Amino acid sequence: MTRRTLLAVLGAVPGFAQHAKGPKVFLDYNQEELDAAYTQSVYALNSTQVQGRYRANSELTRARLGEPMRSAYGPTEIERLDIYRAKGEKLPIQLFIHGGAWRGLSARASAFPAEIFVVAGAHYVTPDFVAVQNAGGNLNLMAEQVRRAISWVRENAASFGGDTERLYLSGHSSGAHLAATALTMLPPGTVQGALLVSGMYDLKGPRLSSRSSYVKFDDATEEGLSPQRHIDKISTPLIVAYASLDTPEFRRQSVEFAAALKAAGKAVELIRGDNYNHFEFIETLGNPYGQLGRAALAQMRL
Repeated sequence: MTRRTLLAVLGAVPGFAQHAKGPKVFLDYNQEELDAAYTQSVYALNSTQVQGRYRANSELTRARLGEPMRSAYGPTEIERLDIYRAKGEKLPIQLFIHGGAWRGLSARASAFPAEIFVVAGAHYVTPDFVAVQNAGGNLNLMAEQVRRAISWVRENAASFGGDTERLYLSGHSSGAHLAATALTMLPPGTVQGALLVSGMYDLKGPRLSSRSSYVKFDDATEEGLSPQRHIDKISTPLIVAYASLDTPEFRRQSVEFAAALKAAGKAVELIRGDNYNHFEFIETLGNPYGQLGRAALAQMRL
């Protein structure tokens, strides 16, 4: 996206005038533009409403399926995960990593996709993990907890009727970043497929944005937690998805990550959700006929 096009987009957003503001700080962005490109609510004015829908639909899901099995995957109180079980043994598993700008949402608010997997004959698991502000701004701690949650699910799959060899991973927004990072840390073959939705895969842009006000970025964090710089460590077949109404940075990050994976000879499919914003698109994961729900079930061969 050119500077002129971006300014035209921003001109349609309340609070932005159609004129340049300050020098470029990253790619073709000035600071205000870059901050906006990593602030979803600027581009999705209904963000509060849609996130409220996550919670409401998650409650409805629990009313139909019952309360999940709650298990600890690590030593701290937050390291717990919810398991929505399907009927049967040695069934495939869908493990979803929630988003929230590294600082919000929860496993309980992330139950809304569970029913389509349970009905299709798969367990649905979603973990809680520390919010970055409660970790002193340390993204590495979050990444390690997510990696530990995935490892626990694989190692303990039999305890809830899951198949160790059919573990699938998904993540949205900052959860897609954490899921992709985990794929660079886990042994090959841990996960059989992953669906990454509207994520960040290189931390240079976020580090220069207003997200640095609550994340303690340094060179080691930027390098170590940028999955696009460690594509050689990714062996899992991926679906990379983004919404057409995502911010320009989240669109760019998804397209460039998928292109880098393809150039490296990795198995990757790129999906664009037309006419969805950042918050709306992930809701289609909870619909077997929705774009993401259909893609996830097909990846799991369900």
